[in-house]
Amino acid sequence: MNKINDSILPADFYQQPTLKLARSLLGCLIVKETADGAASGFIVETEAYIGPGDRAAHSFGNRRTKRTEVMFGNSGLIYTYVMHTHTLVNVVSGGPENPEAILIRAIEPYSGLELMQERRGIADIRKWTDGPGKLTKALGITMDDYGRSFTAPPLYLAAGKKPGHISSGPRVGIDNSGEAKDYPWRFWVTDNPFISRKNLIKKRVPK
Repeated sequence: MNKINDSILPADFYQQPTLKLARSLLGCLIVKETADGAASGFIVETEAYIGPGDRAAHSFGNRRTKRTEVMFGNSGLIYTYVMHTHTLVNVVSGGPENPEAILIRAIEPYSGLELMQERRGIADIRKWTDGPGKLTKALGITMDDYGRSFTAPPLYLAAGKKPGHISSGPRVGIDNSGEAKDYPWRFWVTDNPFISRKNLIKKRVPK
């Protein structure tokens, strides 16, 4: 079993190109500290959104709004937004004035399991965090985290463990985004039981 590295990732980790960073995030440990306690999980699925030229991105065409403002900031900032009453969490990438981001789609629970189960209200651990809205609820991530940095508590990323094989395929829920709906910018740890939308698995990408 891989040794777990709980060292907080430095700011320069986020300077990678967005597609490379989306892969590098797999296996990282996402940790959220709250008044009720801390909970964490290994990132097992991500989706990259490549800014102004990506019709599926919130910042397509350099769209700059109150919601997307943080995307124009430094890589490694936290971009949260609400969709269908669920909070979703993203890692800002691309660097200042280059609004790109990576959605964290699923995690494998690691610590704070009792707290995560209480928040989710279901017994099956496989269903606690197998979706972007589920994982934020399980970890206690809210809109209050918007604009903070992943390099410091209360919400941060640690090195975690290196995944085995990584797979890729089209992103989820963006059917109205023209050619962008087919970009293979969704990445996941191959065969991990906690990924979302297992029916959409496409192909394996060499490490």
